[in-house]
Amino acid sequence: MSNDRVRIVEVGARDGLQNEKILLPAEVKVALIDRLSATGLTTIEATSFVSPKWVPQLADATEVFRGIRKVPGVSYPVLVPNLQGYERAREVGASEIAVFTAASEAFNRKNVNASIDESIERFVPVVERAKADGVAVRGYVSTVLGCPYQGEVPLRDVVRVAQRLHALGCYEISLGDTIGAGTPAKARAMLRAVAQEVPMRALAVHFHDTYGQALANILACLEEGVRVVDSAVSGTGGCPYAKGATGNVASEDVVYMLHGMGMDTGVDLDLLVATGAWLAAQLHKDSASRVTRARTAA
Repeated sequence: MSNDRVRIVEVGARDGLQNEKILLPAEVKVALIDRLSATGLTTIEATSFVSPKWVPQLADATEVFRGIRKVPGVSYPVLVPNLQGYERAREVGASEIAVFTAASEAFNRKNVNASIDESIERFVPVVERAKADGVAVRGYVSTVLGCPYQGEVPLRDVVRVAQRLHALGCYEISLGDTIGAGTPAKARAMLRAVAQEVPMRALAVHFHDTYGQALANILACLEEGVRVVDSAVSGTGGCPYAKGATGNVASEDVVYMLHGMGMDTGVDLDLLVATGAWLAAQLHKDSASRVTRARTAA
């Protein structure tokens, strides 16, 4: 990747919507992803094949993935927690998956009811199957700059987990500030530490904007050499197990900043902004409809 090119990984349809209280119908999610595909984004995380019991917002994963228009040159990764999720994803034709764990033991137990080591062991067979099937695997590491249950997360734990995922075969490791507690200095130090063990070209950053630090943190990491940034259109959602955390950094804001720096994303900002406004309207419309139904029932 050239030094002035940044790849945006759009996570709004999965990481964003999974923590919105509004349950959008599958056809709206399909329309959202199709709109995003038209903006020039090359990586759009589509959905998650986790248990509907744990993430009811994404219970329609099969319907959504089958319904989206697959644009040549655009990747549509899906999140999978285990072999069962992997098999569901493959049944609908997914050619890229993502696996996830955390750098915090406390968070991992709350999130997936397992230790870090146990969670990694669970998806070792997933990665092995993916390799055999020619399926690309991305890895997520949550809570790299703080945990809602544990507090500070030692850098050595972040490095160890990221290194293990890379060694297993994840082509890219997304480093996530799940509760948005990071500051530029901390983000820079974390990235430097991980980059000593995992090549910078295999790293991405994923910031939430709880304290309004996301863009500043991204800038600090760009200065260190990272060239892949996760973001969510309209700044939607986040992790349902990170109490108090606000949404992801907005893709529109990230692209605007990057273009203002003279960096290339390949994204049409006007189309992206329009998509964000459309999504906000869908969420507002559904919310207003719920209020109306509730008042009618009363």
